[in-house]
Amino acid sequence: IASGGNAGLAAAWAAAREGVPATVFTPTTAPPVKVARLRALGAEVRQVGAEYAEAERACAAFVAERGALASHAYDQPLVAAGAGTLVDEIVAARPSVTTVVVAVGGGGLLAGVAAAAAEHGLDVVAVEPEHCRALHAALAAGRVVDVPVASVAADSLGARRVSADALWWAQQPHVRSVLVPDEEIVATRRRLWHDHRIAVEHAAATALAGAPKPPPDGEVCVVLCGANTDPSDLAG
Repeated sequence: IASGGNAGLAAAWAAAREGVPATVFTPTTAPPVKVARLRALGAEVRQVGAEYAEAERACAAFVAERGALASHAYDQPLVAAGAGTLVDEIVAARPSVTTVVVAVGGGGLLAGVAAAAAEHGLDVVAVEPEHCRALHAALAAGRVVDVPVASVAADSLGARRVSADALWWAQQPHVRSVLVPDEEIVATRRRLWHDHRIAVEHAAATALAGAPKPPPDGEVCVVLCGANTDPSDLAG
C-alpha cells in the first residue's frame, strides 16, 4: 500500500494480526512518528518521492513486479464502507446531529460518510486545505482532475486527485465542499490542544477549521480523524 502514513498503519496492523508481511510506501515527507509506528508494527517501509503520488507509483511498480496483493489508501469501496460505519455510531450516540464534517484528501472517508449520511438524512461538509483542493477542483471541472498539493496538512490530505466515488457523492445535494487556509488549520490545531488537551494532526484540525455553526434545531459533529502526530510543537 502507498500511504501518507495513516492508511499504511491500518494495513500494517491488519497484516501483523494475520501474520503476513506488509510493505508500505510513503513519501519522504511522511512524519517520523508515523514511520516509526509503521516499523514498530513490523511493516517494511519504503520512502519514495516528496509526494503521495510518487509513493503510489512506486507501490504500483512493486506490485507489478512481485505480484503482491495491493490495497489503496482511499480509492477502495471497502475502505469507504468501513469509514461510513462511524455515521451509525454518531447517530446512535447523538440523535440530534444534523451535519457531519470531515476533512478530505483522496476522499475515502468522505465517500463512506456521505453514503451513510444520506441513509440517515444528514448533511455533510467536506473540508480541504486551500492548497490541497483535489475535491474542490474536481467539482469545478465536473470530473476528477490532478492538482498541485502544498499545505501543512499535505502529509495526510496530499492526494493529487480524489476517487470517482468521492466526487460522485460530493455532487449530491446533501454534501457541501469548503476550503480553509493553512493559517486557520494551524490555529485550530493549537486551540484544540490548549482548550481541550486534544492532540491531532493538521488533517483533523482541517475538519474543525471548516465546520459551520450549529443550526438552531440541530447539532454539528466534526470527525477528528488523525492523531498520529508529534505534539512537541503544541507545548507552551
